[in-house]
Amino acid sequence: MTDTPQSPSAPTQGESGFGRFLRATEIDPRLLGMIGALLLIWLGFEIYSTAVLGRPSMLFGAAQADANGFLTPRNLWNLSVQTAYIGIMATGMVLVIITRNIDLSVGSIMGMVGMYMGLLQVEYLTPALGLGHPSIWIITVIFGIAMGALIGALQGSMIAYMNIPSFIVTLGGLLVWRGAAFLVAGGKTIAPLDDTFALIGGGSFGALGQTGSWIFGGIACVAVVWAILNGRKSRIKHGFPLRPVWAEWTVGGIIIAAILGTTAMVNSYIWPLGNIQKYYQALGQEVPACAQKGGDIYSDVCASFGHGYAYPVLIMIVVAIVMTVLMTRTRFGRYVFAIGGNPEAAALSGINTRVMTVKIFTLMGGLAGIAAVIGAARQNSATNAMGNLDELYVIAAAVVGGTSLAGGVGTIYGAIIGALILTSLQTGMVLIGFGDGSYQRIVIGIALVLAVWLDIVYRKRIK
Repeated sequence: MTDTPQSPSAPTQGESGFGRFLRATEIDPRLLGMIGALLLIWLGFEIYSTAVLGRPSMLFGAAQADANGFLTPRNLWNLSVQTAYIGIMATGMVLVIITRNIDLSVGSIMGMVGMYMGLLQVEYLTPALGLGHPSIWIITVIFGIAMGALIGALQGSMIAYMNIPSFIVTLGGLLVWRGAAFLVAGGKTIAPLDDTFALIGGGSFGALGQTGSWIFGGIACVAVVWAILNGRKSRIKHGFPLRPVWAEWTVGGIIIAAILGTTAMVNSYIWPLGNIQKYYQALGQEVPACAQKGGDIYSDVCASFGHGYAYPVLIMIVVAIVMTVLMTRTRFGRYVFAIGGNPEAAALSGINTRVMTVKIFTLMGGLAGIAAVIGAARQNSATNAMGNLDELYVIAAAVVGGTSLAGGVGTIYGAIIGALILTSLQTGMVLIGFGDGSYQRIVIGIALVLAVWLDIVYRKRIK
């Protein structure tokens, strides 16, 4: 007779209803805390811009065309794009910090890779292949990711085999790669870049559009349902405790609602009039009345020209999924957590910690290369300032997202939410008139210290 797997641990005496909910759904309380903090930040900026600055708000009944508060499709869409490259690098920083290392050079790597990609396009590929050749953007992307990975491998080798602390190696890298980025073009901006390459950075034409976004959202919802069913089947197969059916489908329903809501939001951000006009002119068709001067962009045909998911956001989603699978479903991920938990014990158990260190920093460099692709494409140029101080925001995003500086603890989704929190703070301060970088750095610094303190308190409570 086969025993039926039981539900997770039984309720403890005096446990609250919310505690029972968390136990049944297995939701990390820190995740709820991060989401709650994000929502409070959004509502805070929206209320401030509405109540203090007197701006019309969609949240409080203003029409979309008149609203210019924080919670507008335009602002949230731009927020998602700005979060993308920080979030991508933060997923790699999670691995670095889990293994009790640090990488201070990712912003400088991003800047140098961006400059070399610009130089490659303008000075070599375009003259050799011709303006607008379809292979230019492909070669550039491969070159950028490979260059970032090679730099990461170099730094990882120095840390692993020369026993130089990661702080020193990457601090030196911060200075060296930033200087190299300046020298390669003498401090000049390299522009313009290939038109197809520029689409990777987002913009009206660098997005899926309404139809593509709904298809993407539908596929994501199906994937959520498949993950729930497959996860339950896997638990039964291996004899693990089962979560209550209501708990699994409650969590799944919340995720699906979030996906559909996000898809509706990005689709409701309509193209600028100029882009709609360019679209019809390129087709040789008459520009509709809604896209002409004085037309209503939110009605008629123009309402179908929603941006949808921007390509940088899609890239971030793919990177997050791949990194999550890597961390939770592979031997590599298990080794990362083992090294972070106890490096000496990991080495004694047969894990080649030196090779792992090189691999982790190589992966971090490759992700910095992807971020450089997005940054250069978004600006449609390569500048020496690209990525300046971004290493601090990347580290802060990982830490705010729950990655412990003591090592051994961290999640990919936490890093993405952490990046979104920091970007929201930056964007919100600009929106309400605190655009000076000094204010932004003060707030980010306070958020970082607060996150570390909360992590210390949380770790003490669970011991």
